[in-house]
Amino acid sequence: MARLIVALACAAGVSAFLAPSAPVSAPKTVVFGKGGELRDRIATVGNTQKITEAMRLVAAAKVRRAQEAVLQTRPFSETLQSVFLGLIDQLGKEPIDIPLLETREVKKVTLLAMSGDRGLCGSYNTYIIKKTEARKEELEAQGIEVEIVPVGTKVAGYFRRRGVEFPSEYNCPQVPTAEFAAGVSSEMLNKFLDGETDKVELIYTQFVSLIASAPKLKTLLPLSKTGLEAAEDEMFELTTEDGELAVETTPLDAPEAKEFPKDTIFEQDPIAILNGILPLYLDGQILRSLQEAVASELASRMQSMQSASDNAKDLKKSLSQTYNRIRQAGVTQEILEIVAGASASE
Repeated sequence: MARLIVALACAAGVSAFLAPSAPVSAPKTVVFGKGGELRDRIATVGNTQKITEAMRLVAAAKVRRAQEAVLQTRPFSETLQSVFLGLIDQLGKEPIDIPLLETREVKKVTLLAMSGDRGLCGSYNTYIIKKTEARKEELEAQGIEVEIVPVGTKVAGYFRRRGVEFPSEYNCPQVPTAEFAAGVSSEMLNKFLDGETDKVELIYTQFVSLIASAPKLKTLLPLSKTGLEAAEDEMFELTTEDGELAVETTPLDAPEAKEFPKDTIFEQDPIAILNGILPLYLDGQILRSLQEAVASELASRMQSMQSASDNAKDLKKSLSQTYNRIRQAGVTQEILEIVAGASASE
């Protein structure tokens, strides 16, 4: 008996290293008793569908909060732009010596890239990573030194795995605050004013709609007068239509220059006032970009979870149909066996 066991073990060990003589067929669905593995899988898919649907609803609620944050910060940003344009008109054609408007030869560029901290949001993070990588390669091909300051663990992790070092990095908050934006803005300002970098570019995702977003590249520093007069803007509001989530787009005109009376006396020099306003404007730009990036991430997560829920629903339906066919076949077989047994006993 012992020799037989040893022989079988040797045969099994050798056969494990031999190529199969015939292709191995895919395992068939097996149903045990009245439920079986297939019924358990149907229940698992149903639970997954409930989870993805819950995540979609959570993302929708967060999009609404992000929308409210944008609406609350807009008046401050518009007032800043209006005062800035009014001061520019007040100064007329006088030469303006403002460090943040200084344009110099570009030898080094800082890329401020904003991504998410988590996945399950479709291609949102991938688009930002590709945009940042393409811009980095484009600048390096021109002989310009590039450094990356990531906001978000996804873009930071991607470049860190490729040996890229960062002077600093940040996590992307789910609820951007003015304090966080001011901290990022302060670092960019110090780099530019100290001459550590000649240009700061921002890469973020612009919110377009619930089903579309676009990675965008814009120059943060140096600022330009014409850049601040930015044209027209759009406001997006999340609403419901026929029981479905929808986005309403409202075009907004650019803020008009504030009119100061001709006999206005400034306690400080207008240029000093401009030097104080521009950092605040930069803070507002970064905060607005963070809010749009977070809204885009949440909208992308909504769509991803919606697709996952739809796929789970389709899979559950397909599995249920397969389960019912197998169960019906088993019932039919049992009936045939009973009839055959009854016929044989007569």
